[in-house]
Amino acid sequence: MSAGLQRQPRLITLEGGEGAGKSTVLHALRDALLQEGCEVVCTREPGGTPFAERIRGLLLEAGDEPVHERCELLLMFAARAQHVQQKILPALARGAWVISDRFTDSSYAYQGAARSMDMGFIAELERRAVGIEPGLTLLLDIDVTHARQRTRGRDLLNGQSPDRIERERDDFFERVRAGFLVRAQQHPERIRLVDAGADQATVAAAALAALTHYRKGMK
Repeated sequence: MSAGLQRQPRLITLEGGEGAGKSTVLHALRDALLQEGCEVVCTREPGGTPFAERIRGLLLEAGDEPVHERCELLLMFAARAQHVQQKILPALARGAWVISDRFTDSSYAYQGAARSMDMGFIAELERRAVGIEPGLTLLLDIDVTHARQRTRGRDLLNGQSPDRIERERDDFFERVRAGFLVRAQQHPERIRLVDAGADQATVAAAALAALTHYRKGMK
């Protein structure tokens, strides 16, 4: 457990770069827990509450004015603080499982590793504005070239344009991936690496196996 953070055993987070397949895995984990009679709250970051979703819009909208990296980081944590207080902690308090598509590890990877921001500053924000860490994090790891092909195909299929962060260059996402892998090395007791380059069924099965193993250890 990280210093100054309270571990939440029923909080599961999914991490990875763009195109890693987090949505598919989230649905698989949700369905497995529901089949066992658990209450499950699925959410995402940035966002998760109406106010935090408004911050998400500010963060991801591609506009004319460049967004300074410090502004980006602080907005991420503002949305996260609202998310934790208004949605995650109340759900955990009533005994639900919470599965979040992204959480604080993303700030270490995107703003820390990729934008070269001070990791100590991020850790201080995590302690003061968040105060909790997941019991289990599944890191869906995939090479950047493969991931970018997936996102382009997804955007074409859905008629969407890439958001502000998705428009970054490949070297940015290489740094993101490296940042996530460093986090996995630093927190092996919490972060489980899943090969996300395989087909959806294989990735989902690996994620479910990790969840099963984790839950056995909780008993």
